[in-house]
Amino acid sequence: MENENLNYPTFTECMRKVRAIDDTLHILSGKWTLVLLAHLCYRPMRYSELLKDLNGIAGKVLSRELKDLEINGLIIREVSEGQPLAVTYKISQYGQRLKELTDGLADWGLAHRERIFNAAKFEKPMSVTR
Repeated sequence: MENENLNYPTFTECMRKVRAIDDTLHILSGKWTLVLLAHLCYRPMRYSELLKDLNGIAGKVLSRELKDLEINGLIIREVSEGQPLAVTYKISQYGQRLKELTDGLADWGLAHRERIFNAAKFEKPMSVTR
């Protein structure tokens, strides 16, 4: 019985992981942050493309999200030297490490949607009594 807990992490290790999760969520907590990163994981995009693709996001919010992601080193803002100037955003090498996270979330979301859809299809309708 004494040796049962040998495979569990120590309290210190657990707290270290929980703090790391808290730090990660602090950076990725914006409503649009993960969706924005997921878009940029697939291809570089201009501001206007992002504004169009992220249906419902306000321009000010998009600007703030992009600035925060750039400050945290997750995306790169590239300005072309031609006329007119064109600004393109792309995922950084450091930000690319989050692709596994966004792919995992997408996979889970697809499976969950399928599960809910199938559950609703096979539920028995409730009878209404008066």
